[in-house]
Amino acid sequence: MSRTGNVLPEQKKPKLIVVAAFNRDEDGDLIPAFDPRQMQSEDAAKRLAKMIESEHEGVIAWSREADPAIGEYGEPTILYQAGSVPDME
Repeated sequence: MSRTGNVLPEQKKPKLIVVAAFNRDEDGDLIPAFDPRQMQSEDAAKRLAKMIESEHEGVIAWSREADPAIGEYGEPTILYQAGSVPDME
């Protein structure tokens, strides 16, 4: 039996889902308000970001496919953003 044309379905990669918040220091530079928080779902990340946005200069929730075991990371996707946040690297 030939396997030509048959493509195995790609396994879904795990996602890294993060919420980060920023405040300004005395020089006006954006600094992290706390260590980025890894979340269990995109919905939870959006809820947290919306809940804390009024307490910070800026907040962002983002996700990307990630396989830390092999050091492979996809492009980040912004789930929610409010206020001032630094450019994502």
